[in-house]
Amino acid sequence: MAKNYAALAHSVVDALGGAENIAAVTHCMTRLRFVVKDETRIDAPTLKSVSGVMGVVRNDNQCQVIIGNTVSQAFREVVSLLPQDMQPVEVQTKQKLTLRRIGASILDALIGTMSPLIPAIIGGSMVKLLAMVLEMSGALPKGSSTLTILTVIGDGAFFFLPLMVAASAAVKFKTNMSLAIAIAGVLVHPSFVDLMAKAAQGEHVEFALIPVTAVKYTYTVIPALVMTWCLSYIERWVDRITPAVTKNFLKPMLIVLIAAPLAIVLIGPLGIWIGSAISALVYTIHGYLGWLSVAIMGALWPLLVMTGMHRVFTPTIIQTIAETGKEGMVMPSEIGANLSLGGSSLAVAWKTKNPELRQTAMAAAASAILAGISEPALYGVAVRLKRPLIASLISGFVCGAVAGIAGLASHSMAAPGLFTSVQFFDPANPMSIVWVFGVMALAVVLSFVLTLLLGFEDIPVETSDKPQAAEPVTVKEARA
Repeated sequence: MAKNYAALAHSVVDALGGAENIAAVTHCMTRLRFVVKDETRIDAPTLKSVSGVMGVVRNDNQCQVIIGNTVSQAFREVVSLLPQDMQPVEVQTKQKLTLRRIGASILDALIGTMSPLIPAIIGGSMVKLLAMVLEMSGALPKGSSTLTILTVIGDGAFFFLPLMVAASAAVKFKTNMSLAIAIAGVLVHPSFVDLMAKAAQGEHVEFALIPVTAVKYTYTVIPALVMTWCLSYIERWVDRITPAVTKNFLKPMLIVLIAAPLAIVLIGPLGIWIGSAISALVYTIHGYLGWLSVAIMGALWPLLVMTGMHRVFTPTIIQTIAETGKEGMVMPSEIGANLSLGGSSLAVAWKTKNPELRQTAMAAAASAILAGISEPALYGVAVRLKRPLIASLISGFVCGAVAGIAGLASHSMAAPGLFTSVQFFDPANPMSIVWVFGVMALAVVLSFVLTLLLGFEDIPVETSDKPQAAEPVTVKEARA
């Protein structure tokens, strides 16, 4: 049965304290992301019980409502209930500064900035993969104009990633988007790129007697993110010091003259060093633990998705693929994690006596196995029933170990699933595609069997008579 998104939107908005309590709303692949003015007005139990809501994640005045693959339809209905002139407002109180709060703020900034960019990154990745397949198959000769244009189309989102990050971060930090894009544009301007290439070859480059570090900013995330955060403070400071009569021209000029050189001389190199340090840490662990690190990541991945921390790895993956052409720790671990959630959902669909749960589980399984979008299976089935989650974590560990031993690596950043399996194909090792399909099959079968062995407490079918007691479902039962 199709969801009634209008009714769902009304229920969600009401549970969040009404339209007047919502300061901002956006969405990612599967979640509605709300910023509320007063978090005490959120009715969490009611929100979680809304039909069509698969889960709720809260963090201070932010509330993420998991809808699934059709989140865009729910988003349109939610927006229709809100005032057209609704603007995000500052809802802050003086709170003690702690390491935990600093860490949470950094994580929130990274996730809030990167989440809106994921569709463009995935779209570009898949076009690049299409170009690679067409070239390898001989359908398009190497060097053909069609192949070149396809590659450029796929590469656009990555080459100009700093501009996309600046635009998204400007919304997050509530600063001027056009100024943020203009300053980020300096970092990928052809003349500046050429200058950085000369600096990398040993030529001395300076700005106003200050040496400029040779840095390549295309394909990067952290420099533009940090730069836009600094811009939010620079803009406020310049606004205070400029006379009202000169604001139209003096204010933007001063902002650009301060922020752009600061980005080139200090913030940009600092951001690159931070990103490189994070990547180095992740892959140093991979270097020491080898396949075991992929196995551990495969088991932890669903838990990272639940907390939103999986987005922390996005800049690392992008930078690693840009530098080496492939990523061999995080992406391979997702194969087992995603398809294990799909296999567990299939087992639930096969054994449950609840028609609504069966429908939800089948749709979630298809999403996870075919497209690699695992959140419907995670929130709609695994977390809801508990034991399928345990089965998925065990299967994710085993399949991660197999993927690590096989040396699988991804050449793009699309969510691993059957439709995106080509991203793991290594032209130098034709057996890689066999390993990919092997790991996928193992993930589905192993999680399916483990879910049946562990059993789960079925959700009783609602009737007009007195409610049924929940009964455990195990593999020993005769199939209904």
